[in-house]
Amino acid sequence: MHRIKLFIPGPTEVREDVLEALSHPVIGHRTRDFSDLVDRVITKLRDLLQTSYRIQVVTASGSGLMEAAIRNFVERKVLATVIGAFGERWYRIAKANGKEVDRLEVPWGQAITPDLLEDALKKDHYEAVLITHNETSTGVMNPLKELAEVVHAISPDTLILVDAVSSMMGAPIDFEGWGLDYVLAGVQKAFALPPGLAVGVISDRAFEKARTVAHRGYYFDLVEIQKYLDERSQTPTTPAVNLYYALDRQLDRMLEEGLEARWARHHAMAELVQKWGTTYFDLFAERDHRSWTVTTISNTREISVAWLIEELKKRGFLISNGYGQLKEKTFRIGHMGDLTPEDVQELLINIEAILGLNG
Repeated sequence: MHRIKLFIPGPTEVREDVLEALSHPVIGHRTRDFSDLVDRVITKLRDLLQTSYRIQVVTASGSGLMEAAIRNFVERKVLATVIGAFGERWYRIAKANGKEVDRLEVPWGQAITPDLLEDALKKDHYEAVLITHNETSTGVMNPLKELAEVVHAISPDTLILVDAVSSMMGAPIDFEGWGLDYVLAGVQKAFALPPGLAVGVISDRAFEKARTVAHRGYYFDLVEIQKYLDERSQTPTTPAVNLYYALDRQLDRMLEEGLEARWARHHAMAELVQKWGTTYFDLFAERDHRSWTVTTISNTREISVAWLIEELKKRGFLISNGYGQLKEKTFRIGHMGDLTPEDVQELLINIEAILGLNG
């Protein structure tokens, strides 16, 4: 197969030794061997994420845990903050599950500000607020710490539910320090794994709230999932066993690198891409809230983004067109996972050559 290096917002590049871990002989998910594997994975995640909160690994995409958050932590009313396509998705998930949902929305390319959230919370009371930490459709990173501070100050009993699908392991998140209640991520982004697993981190007060919520569903009943973890280090339903082996291997790699070093590498790649983007085009996200893991570049030169993508594929690289309403108006470069600044520089040199930007 022709190898194409991925610089899209996910899935991301996966190292060969991690792919090899997928070929481990399949084992039964009701065996001691699998329980030992689960224990290793949870322990390593706890070390990396530096949290005492409950950690769950489920066989699903991040969207599955977005729905789980709604089913487990909200009985009636929730506030959805929307800054792009994935904030919109969480809003729709809440509506589809029969919840009363208010939305706090800003134009694409902007972040939710603390003042806006404060005003919304003063107008009504919500069981939870939904926050997209890193919006991959726009390249915007919400000021999560500051938004959490507002929630705690204005409505301290409101749960803070966070979509960190494309930021966990790629940008700082202080679970206890910021007082977050549920933070979810997919492993196909900054974790640099094949798609198929999602990670959820649950505060004590969120878990106690879940115990009181009726009709949590079946597959994503987080209380039942935790029961299986606590009693036997297993899962209620059949998991993607071999993806656990890949996760186990990749967590070793991340522990070797160190989380702060991983964050620094992501930040360096973001600065490289964003400097390049402002030199030759413009950036879609507002200056103070640009993502550490994906950059959305405004197509100020009015190139054919679809053509650029095809030309890059011929050279062994893949980037993404704009998402939804931003198609052809922007293009997106993912710089997350195990990519390096040298990888990013190689991509940018090839874009320059294709577009004739240096000559």
